[in-house]
Amino acid sequence: MSHVNQESLDRANAFLAAFAARAEPGELVDLSPAELGREIEVPEPLAAARAVRALLARKRLEAVDGRYRVLDARPIEPGEREQVSRPRRSSARREPKEKAASGGRATYSAIGREVVERTIELGREVGTLRGQLRAAREEARDARESRDESERRLGQLAARVKELEGRAEMAEANLRTLLAAAKGPGRDAPVGDTEMEAILGVLKGEQEEAASRASAFPEDVREAGG
Repeated sequence: MSHVNQESLDRANAFLAAFAARAEPGELVDLSPAELGREIEVPEPLAAARAVRALLARKRLEAVDGRYRVLDARPIEPGEREQVSRPRRSSARREPKEKAASGGRATYSAIGREVVERTIELGREVGTLRGQLRAAREEARDARESRDESERRLGQLAARVKELEGRAEMAEANLRTLLAAAKGPGRDAPVGDTEMEAILGVLKGEQEEAASRASAFPEDVREAGG
C-alpha cells in the first residue's frame, strides 16, 4: 500500500521494460531477476528482488513457478499504490465475525472465498520466494566459478613467475661463467654488475651501448668479446 521513491520507481520501470522486451502480455519470461539485473546494470540481487516485488504488487507481473508472466507493460506512475487483495481479505474475514456477533452464521461461500483468496496469495508468495531462491543460487554459483577461476589463474601466474625466476638465475650463472672464462685463468675477481649489463646488451643486439661500456673492461676481456 506504500509509495516508492523515484530511484526505486525508475529501477522497477527498467525491470518492467526488460521483461516487456522479452515477452508480450500474458507470456512467461524464463530469465530470473538476477539475470535481467545484470543485463540492465543492476547487479545487486536485493535491489532486483525489490524491483520485481514492486511490479508484482502493482499487477505488472505475475509469479508462476519461479518464472514471471507479463500482465501489463505500462510503466508504474509516481504515487501509484499497490494493488493487493488484503483489503478484500480483511473484509471477508470481518464479515463472518460481524455475522457471528449479530447472531448470524458464516456461510460456506464466505469461508470458501476467503480460502481461495488466501490460497492465491500464498501461491504468489511461493512463486516470488522461488524466484528469489533461484536468483540467490545463481549468484552463489557465479561467485564460486569466479573464485575458482581466480585461484586457477593465480596458481598459473605463481608457477610462471617461479619458472621465470629459475631461468633468470640460470642465465645469470651461465653469463658469469662465460665472462670468467673469457678473462682467462688466474683471474678470480668477481664479475661486476656493469660487466654483466654489458654482456647482456651484446646478447640483445644493443651493440652501441655495449661498445660505450667496453672501455671499462680489462684489455683481455675486450679482446675475448671481440
